[in-house]
Amino acid sequence: MTTLAGLTPRHFLWQVEDRIATIRLNHPDRKNPLTFDSYAELRDTFRALVYAEDVDVVIFASHGGNFCSGGDVHDIIGPLVGMDMKGLLAFTRMTGDLVKAMIGCGKPIIAAVEGVCVGAGAIIAMASDLRLATPEAKCAFLFTRVGLAGCDMGACAMLPRLIGQGRAAELLYTGRVMGAAEGERWGFWNALHDAETLETEAVKLAHRLAAGPVFAHGITKTQLNQEWNMGLEQAIEAEAQAQAICMQTRDFERAYHAFVAKEKPLFRGD
Repeated sequence: MTTLAGLTPRHFLWQVEDRIATIRLNHPDRKNPLTFDSYAELRDTFRALVYAEDVDVVIFASHGGNFCSGGDVHDIIGPLVGMDMKGLLAFTRMTGDLVKAMIGCGKPIIAAVEGVCVGAGAIIAMASDLRLATPEAKCAFLFTRVGLAGCDMGACAMLPRLIGQGRAAELLYTGRVMGAAEGERWGFWNALHDAETLETEAVKLAHRLAAGPVFAHGITKTQLNQEWNMGLEQAIEAEAQAQAICMQTRDFERAYHAFVAKEKPLFRGD
């Protein structure tokens, strides 16, 4: 049995309670930037979550009033200027691997965003399955503002699917801040909550997911992502096979017996 409750990462905060893991970047004095090391450790942690039997849901939370300010100017941006192509490609592939690991971890991820959520921080929110924010949250895909393309870590593939091609194009070309109300209206944020209640609401949502059929949730996450590359007929067949797998679980059987008995089903993830 693989467990991650006792994980002691060096570059971010980690907590597991009631089968819900919470991640927080740990430089609140600098609005929680990412470094080479934190990128790599986050990637490895999400990869390990595939096998973790003590975690059903992940909350990627804010810390000190901010979510993430993107790549650290001194620890990442400065060194990148002096790298050769081989080193640069190794770095950009590593950052993309974090998104791949989030998508492939098999657990629903909830982003709970306060304050600054820009650059790679906006990508982490985008790559999460559900996104909650405060009305004051500021989200920006600001890569063009540092002379880079907007196509970073899967943004050109994922963002249009969330908010539409035209809206995504505007944000990725201009790098401007997307206001919280605007982001909710466009469907980027699932809901807005005051700062005092944001994390409570994220935990409440996480408990709701963890109390559900978690094996089936993993199947849902897989299909949501794999069906991007399928035609309609392929998708319908893939879902037929996925649902048949879920019908073999004891959770499905429990739900049937609970329905017959007019009781609430107790899901156990098997």
